[in-house]
Amino acid sequence: MDEALAKKLRILADAAKYDASCSSSGAPKRKAGKGELGSTTGAGICHAYTPDGRCISLLKILLTNYCLFDCAYCINRRSSNVARARFSVQEVVTLTVEFYKRNYIEGLFLSSGIIKSPDYTMELLTRVAKSLRRDHGFRGYIHLKSIPEASPWLIEEAGLYADRLSINVELPTEASLARLAPEKDGAAIQGAMAQISERIVEAKAERRRFSPAGQSTQVIVGADATTDEALIRKSAHLYGSVGLKRVYYSAFSPIPEGSAILPLKSPPLQREHRLYQADWLIRYYDFSPDDVADAADDGMFSLDIDPKLAWALKHRHRFPVDVNRADREMLLRVPGLGARAVDKIIAARRHTRLRLEDVARLSSALKRARPFLIAADYTPAGLTDRLDLRSRLAEPAQQLSLF
Repeated sequence: MDEALAKKLRILADAAKYDASCSSSGAPKRKAGKGELGSTTGAGICHAYTPDGRCISLLKILLTNYCLFDCAYCINRRSSNVARARFSVQEVVTLTVEFYKRNYIEGLFLSSGIIKSPDYTMELLTRVAKSLRRDHGFRGYIHLKSIPEASPWLIEEAGLYADRLSINVELPTEASLARLAPEKDGAAIQGAMAQISERIVEAKAERRRFSPAGQSTQVIVGADATTDEALIRKSAHLYGSVGLKRVYYSAFSPIPEGSAILPLKSPPLQREHRLYQADWLIRYYDFSPDDVADAADDGMFSLDIDPKLAWALKHRHRFPVDVNRADREMLLRVPGLGARAVDKIIAARRHTRLRLEDVARLSSALKRARPFLIAADYTPAGLTDRLDLRSRLAEPAQQLSLF
């Protein structure tokens, strides 16, 4: 790699680090045929992780960090004093192919600042994916960050070549967008997401390819005064209305020479962690948005206990539950029992009455679960009513981990 290209890569890879929605989950498994290149199985890929635990096994770059927009929270806004660079379509294609051959990556995550116009930028992004698929027989994973203001037909063409499309809502309310990103249109963002959703549904019904890994989005946490409850309700609405695969929560990070209307420091990373846990309660634990909101105090999740435990402590009258009799919905609400553990419990109790030691073999978090369950040989004997139960189950700060 020549020095000019290496310099571009340093600038545009660093500029892309603020986008958290780079997961390759949900992509269909594919392997290259004769004369083709790559796969989505992840075999032989060298994974790397950021300090906060995110996997960065994709080549995650911007096409350019030049941008017409001046969003207050963005390091690449047009008024920002940062080094600028721009890849050509062929340079991105070459980097992706060469990195894949060396097993550095499992695919490409490509976003961009807005240059000239949304249509022009979207066309360049699509040309990268199209060239990889058609010219190089690339069968690896491709995630394109779509431009919501671009023409619908350009976004539809991008879906023919990308495994996943995503459009960042960035901020959860119209008021926050108007204040921090006045050039962005919340209605246009929602419209583009709805369009992608419709095309995905149509493609599945017609058994053709269009963004087979679905679509995702990202929301910034802590750049405005939005509460955790409002963030989760926004996510639940998006899951239901446009069928999102995933909402990513990205803690606001102060940027050099930032706007005076932005916070001076980032929110606790644990807040981002709690939002992911609450999000999982909706997606995998049959909690409604109202249930999750009930776990918050004045709209905010506690940092010392997870939302599921917070909900259980507020509804102690519903516990303890009998692991040998309770239905799946109630077992999913027992702190410490994950969805897989619950399914194993239900399967095992068809053949035997479960004792506490049996539950311990099925769940690694029995300490949290004990006050909330009954087993064949165990009853918590008033533990659920103890006033100090919260402090006994709270996680020590030094042991907090990412979800």
